[in-house]
Amino acid sequence: MTLAPILTKAYIEQRNAGYWLEGTRISLDSVVYSFLNGESPESIAQNFPLLSLEQVYGAIAFYLANRELVDAYLEEGEAEFQRLQQSCKEKSPLLYQKLKAAQAQKHSGV
Repeated sequence: MTLAPILTKAYIEQRNAGYWLEGTRISLDSVVYSFLNGESPESIAQNFPLLSLEQVYGAIAFYLANRELVDAYLEEGEAEFQRLQQSCKEKSPLLYQKLKAAQAQKHSGV
């Protein structure tokens, strides 16, 4: 019996203007930000138990092969987040203050 290699395999799919690990609800963003923060592929796979190590490496390879595209996509996402944050701040200042206080408390470890 001879095994044939898989020459190409899709790890990333585009859905709803976003990038996702194929067949999952895990965004490419999650893996890329972890990778850019210095996490190893093994650590990323441990943090996302639904992903295999192969899928994590596939996502990282996709990012490295399409770095300009993915970086632009991430920048658009960050800009949209900033717009939404500003909108929340203007429309619901009390809610915004509560969210910021909760975030500060979380980061201080209290």
